[in-house]
Amino acid sequence: MQCLSATRTSTFPTFLIPGLCPPKSSKVPSLPFSTTAQRLKRDKSRNRGVSAIHATGLRRRQTLHVKKEDLPTPVLDRTKHSKIQIDPDHGLWQFFNDKRSALTSPDEDHAHGRAWTVEELRHKSWEDLHRLWWVCVKERNRLATEAYERRRLNAGYGDYESQERERTIKFTQRAIKHTLTERWYAWDAARQVAVEEGLDLSGNGPVWTPQNFEEDDAESEEIIEEPEERQTDAVGEETLKEVPPEADSTQHRPQPAATG
Repeated sequence: MQCLSATRTSTFPTFLIPGLCPPKSSKVPSLPFSTTAQRLKRDKSRNRGVSAIHATGLRRRQTLHVKKEDLPTPVLDRTKHSKIQIDPDHGLWQFFNDKRSALTSPDEDHAHGRAWTVEELRHKSWEDLHRLWWVCVKERNRLATEAYERRRLNAGYGDYESQERERTIKFTQRAIKHTLTERWYAWDAARQVAVEEGLDLSGNGPVWTPQNFEEDDAESEEIIEEPEERQTDAVGEETLKEVPPEADSTQHRPQPAATG
């Protein structure tokens, strides 16, 4: 498009002639004000929109790697199911009861003894306490699993017996914690005494290094010899007291007879 000729522009004001010309394309590079990347005009995923929930099938000319004829069909008859091999010595069987059933009868849950006391646990070793703690943990895990199964089946029985059994187990765990706390305080007190005595608890070298060993022996020998000397002196004094002093020989010498 070109500007109007001069003959035609005579009918228009001259100041409007530049507005009738087409704008020239500007080649000056420009950047958008926002630095955010532009959104894609279309999705790159070819499987977008294919959903079994919304009943949207495949697109036209879309092929799959699996044919409908090769898809396996589920076996609904339980008699035709293959038997699953289960390890009879599997570790997870410890979280079930002795009969390996889903639920335990209330009589079996109620048949339990009393909780361990702190006095009884004080005589146990570290290994025994550790083993007893994890027995309690496994038993509580079994009770929690059966409680969940009873709620799911709406069984209506066994809750009271299970709660009483778990209550007894909690008392045992509390006694174990009490025993371990006492042992920790005893160990800490012994450690403080060892530090005050100057023992080396770093684990490098001997724990106790004797100092001035010969001087200590000499002092102990002097302490032992002193009572013996005192005892000897005392015996001598008593002997002198018992024996009377000897008389002068001049007093017992016979006098000469008188003559004359």
